[in-house]
Amino acid sequence: MRTEMIQKFDLTGRKAIVTGVGSLEGIGRYLAEGLCEAGAQVVLINRSERMYKVRDFFRERGFSADGVVADLTNRSQLDDAFHRSMELLGGRLDILVNCAGMQKRMDSVDFSREDWDAVIALNLNAVFFLSQLAAREMEKQHKGKIINIASMLSYLGGYRVPAYTAAKTAVMGLTRALTNEWITKGINVNAIAPGYIATDMNQPLMDDPVRNQEILARIPAGEWGDPEAFKAAAVFLASEASDYISGVTLPVDGGFLCR
Repeated sequence: MRTEMIQKFDLTGRKAIVTGVGSLEGIGRYLAEGLCEAGAQVVLINRSERMYKVRDFFRERGFSADGVVADLTNRSQLDDAFHRSMELLGGRLDILVNCAGMQKRMDSVDFSREDWDAVIALNLNAVFFLSQLAAREMEKQHKGKIINIASMLSYLGGYRVPAYTAAKTAVMGLTRALTNEWITKGINVNAIAPGYIATDMNQPLMDDPVRNQEILARIPAGEWGDPEAFKAAAVFLASEASDYISGVTLPVDGGFLCR
């Protein structure tokens, strides 16, 4: 029985695309690393060549990893990056993780149309268009897993981040909508909503004694999240263990939403 359960989480031979992997400290790295550790072959997509540092780190550990540089807000580059990834994966796709994102912070009355369009293009439009391309491939084998990255702001109103809040709220709704269409095709669509995680992006908050204490007081676990937690979340949602789970947004937040 124990062996059968372990096998449900085994991703050996699975083919995956993970977007938004631009550094060794970001959440994307841990999502991709979890898939690699479970046996998957992974292609990383990022707009910066910094992605190759992560790819090489994976290769040094013996993982099967490739990378493609593309600006996913550009629809032509998005299409090209997907097709190039499919070539690198040998024409099969089992897992898509939509992690690429950006945030612009300013008062809503001052938020420019250009900034709005850029945030929506990456955080929402790219998620849909990549999912659409992935589903066309996955339905051929009647099996596939799509994992979107939502946010605490999928549930809560953000402060001075109107486009990001709108996009991440929409990602949660899109996850549900795609489930209604694609679950009968064998495609599970779920999302992960990160809480306050100890990454380089959040270092200024952790270094601010006032904000750090305010945040910790709101987290029942009493500590910032370890990005390693995203490995298990990604493997679970990408594996056979979650075959009857779809349309869910899984908070990885130490109980933040409960308080």
